[in-house]
Amino acid sequence: MRNSGAKTPLIKSFLIAWVLGVLLGTLVQSQINLYALQNLGVNIPLPIRFETTLHDLGNFSIVYAVIFGCSFAASQAVALLCSRWTSFKWRIYWCTFGAVAGLWVTFKVVDMIAPMPILIAATRTVVGLFSMLAAAAVAGALFSVLSKRGKLTASPILAFVLLTGLLMPAEQTLAQTSKPYRIDLLADGLESPWSIAFLPDGRALITEKPGRLRLLGSDGKLQAKPLSNVPAVFYGGQAGLFDVLPAPDFAQSKQIFLSYACGTRSANHTCVSVARLGTDGLDGVKEIFRSQMAKSGSAHYGGRMVWLPDNTLIVTLGDGYSYREEAQNLSNHLGKIVRINRDGSVPADNPFVKTSGAKPEIYSYGHRNVQGVAYDPVNKRLVAHEHGPRGGDEVNVINPGVNYGWPKATYGIDYTGAQISPFKEFDGTQQPAIYWVPSIAPSGMTVYDGNLFPQWKGNLLVGALKAQQVSRVVLKGNKATEEEVLFKEVGERFRDIRTGPDGAIYLLTDNPEGKLLRVLPR
Repeated sequence: MRNSGAKTPLIKSFLIAWVLGVLLGTLVQSQINLYALQNLGVNIPLPIRFETTLHDLGNFSIVYAVIFGCSFAASQAVALLCSRWTSFKWRIYWCTFGAVAGLWVTFKVVDMIAPMPILIAATRTVVGLFSMLAAAAVAGALFSVLSKRGKLTASPILAFVLLTGLLMPAEQTLAQTSKPYRIDLLADGLESPWSIAFLPDGRALITEKPGRLRLLGSDGKLQAKPLSNVPAVFYGGQAGLFDVLPAPDFAQSKQIFLSYACGTRSANHTCVSVARLGTDGLDGVKEIFRSQMAKSGSAHYGGRMVWLPDNTLIVTLGDGYSYREEAQNLSNHLGKIVRINRDGSVPADNPFVKTSGAKPEIYSYGHRNVQGVAYDPVNKRLVAHEHGPRGGDEVNVINPGVNYGWPKATYGIDYTGAQISPFKEFDGTQQPAIYWVPSIAPSGMTVYDGNLFPQWKGNLLVGALKAQQVSRVVLKGNKATEEEVLFKEVGERFRDIRTGPDGAIYLLTDNPEGKLLRVLPR
């Protein structure tokens, strides 16, 4: 009689190897992230390293258990079949190779369907990717040793599918305040609108992310045909046509400035061009700025622009997502806010003009993805907001030469639950005026300076994508003293928000069928 107790059951072998693979992968993720911070000069004492590792074991490991588990179940099932077709003495090779190949394919698939280019930060580098795959190889080899011949079962895969369902986030409901306003639909049929800018004659320009510039007449009607001669944009993911900004002397010069993603998926930049607005299109288009270095992927471009009182141009940039440590590197533009003259030249009083090796256009650094910027003329300050990862969205008062911390310090964690930095504050970096945990995904911002809503005058109005709201923020000095949630009832992602020349508030919704909304008093 066969002694079934002498053999480790197949599923038990799988579960033991799976747990080991998850633990090893989590440890690799934690140490790779901490190593990247150490390369930025961040000292990480042993107690903090231990605390970070425990954090990731309790957070990142849950997400990774699903990703690795689905991969491991499928790859080991195939490995056992292959070992039966060949020879069982090759089982350890099939299981080890299968675990590596399966996880590599899973990483590729997950990165294709996830909103961000690379979900698991450790895989951004060759060393990190190979370390994660090596952890999977150990799990595959262990499964081979523990398991013996037995029937394949779909139970592990089913368990992970159910677990994935349990991990889906629940919706949140926010209480609504009284509404001293009404919201009117002004225009619809806009394809992924990104920015709106008002012209002195009552017309407005609207950008559409695929690369079109639309004209809204002074009568509020959208011109059917897009304007011609818009610069070619790289479109895909978060890339496309971004901001439009009239020149301070637009009434005389007819100049407008456009920011956009340019290049190819493997080598792209944030670019700025200037052109004259004609009757049906743009004339004399000229590129005046191209961020350096080139990056791959299609995420984190920044792209907002604003004029300072001295007529210099502020352009916000992103860290390229997979290049987050570059936000601390002054030799490139990733993760920076830059300041240039309207012809693209560098102002002589920029903070790093005389710093060897630094890009002279840099105005501030240590940013993640700055998609809102406004100048407050009353308090004479530049204000910007930026996306955090999972939590840690920030509003900052921007001063020249200041380091705003990313990724040395952040209130957010990675999308996988992994800790990006063990520090919320770090010496030499500026704390935000306000931050959001969980993330609201801010996009677009205005300092309200109209007369229709006097109770909001001088307040920041911050649009949000994920939270589908506008946050009214009162700043005193470098700290927020009040916040109110507005326009939640619309149920739309807000891409841009502006104060109109009539004092109304204008909202662009972020959809393939986007809308322009106007907020007026009741």
